[in-house]
Amino acid sequence: MAAIAPAQSVDEPMEAPSMGLNLPTDVTIFGKSDPTIHKATAIVNGSIITDTDVDQRLALVLAANGGKVEGEERDRLKLQVLRNLIDETLQIQEAAAQKIEISKAEIDQTYNRVAGNFKRSPAAFAAYLAEQGSSERSIKRQIEGELSWRRVLGRKVEPFVAVGEDEVNAVMARLNASKGQAEYRIGEIFLSTTPETSNDTRANADRIIQQIKQGASFVAYARQFSEASTAAVGGDLGWVRAEQLPEPIAATVQTMTTGQISEPVTVPGGYSIIALIDKRQVLTADPRDAVLALKQIAISFPKTMTQAQAAPKVEAFATALKATAGCGKADEVAKAVGGEVVDNDQVRIRDLPPQLQEVMVNLQVGQSTPPFGSLADGVRALVLCGRDDPKGAGAPSYDAIYSQMEEERVNRRARRYLRDLRRDAVVDYR
Repeated sequence: MAAIAPAQSVDEPMEAPSMGLNLPTDVTIFGKSDPTIHKATAIVNGSIITDTDVDQRLALVLAANGGKVEGEERDRLKLQVLRNLIDETLQIQEAAAQKIEISKAEIDQTYNRVAGNFKRSPAAFAAYLAEQGSSERSIKRQIEGELSWRRVLGRKVEPFVAVGEDEVNAVMARLNASKGQAEYRIGEIFLSTTPETSNDTRANADRIIQQIKQGASFVAYARQFSEASTAAVGGDLGWVRAEQLPEPIAATVQTMTTGQISEPVTVPGGYSIIALIDKRQVLTADPRDAVLALKQIAISFPKTMTQAQAAPKVEAFATALKATAGCGKADEVAKAVGGEVVDNDQVRIRDLPPQLQEVMVNLQVGQSTPPFGSLADGVRALVLCGRDDPKGAGAPSYDAIYSQMEEERVNRRARRYLRDLRRDAVVDYR
């Protein structure tokens, strides 16, 4: 389903920093301030955030990035983790002020579900967290923060958000009118800036992009750095059409390939880093949702074999594939080239590597892909035995569109709510 509104980051244009402050044009600074020095602990309205709290939460982020963040980037990430812990503390405090209690049983239930997602028992998951330099206490604190904030929004925000029937119907009409047009599933990291801080923000965006291109997790960075409401879901904006996006982002997305990360895009109020997760056509069946029945023929090589030595065997494999003539001869071909056959009759095209998806969309039953792979992992080919094409995509339901519009409006108000909590907080850095 296409997203209903543009990215949250452009819904609230940033005011000029001096608006209403009557700042002098010639400023003299009294005292010293070194922005490169950051203290690692804070007291937020009396609640203490320790070095250990920061380090253990940082360990969770680093684990999500495969531990590939080092040096100055690690220091910047640590500072962002501290900021997020401050927000989390404010959210828990606001829940307490509203007499909202999150029980230990609720926290434990969510913790056990997270452990299950990692295919570990709660005890084994606790041991895994300790190995990563984190702890069960740290992740349970994060769970408490998320549950607390969700409960606060349910009491203080959601009852006051309204979506009109005519609004939903208008969206449904636009979707039906847009049938066949391209839409994109994108991720966004939004960094706000002012004219004075623009260069530093752009440099920070460049560093984030560099880390992601080197293997860091886009989702993890979005959660820590993005200032859009989508940060909680790893920056995922869902499915959107180009006309729903700010013009600079729309122009960028239309030139990107699936899986690509953009350079920083200048948008009102800051910079956006865009990841193109997927693309499709509105209300049109996507051929990549077809379910295939496949036979994989694979050949392997000794570890001591060189590329030149393997080339004749690969050429013989390619020649044999041309005479495959369907899945019935796959076993015969495999035997001739010293390969193995693996059957799988429940493979969606979109679950294959991007390089293979285009090949499989155009492949006919009985045909095979060209050989692919490497010396280390072996060379293989896929033979198409059958295809179940997807049914035509229908328009999203009224309830689905209503829920999405409601959620977007709740997210906007939640961002303003948290901004007010920050403004009123007493934070003492130690």
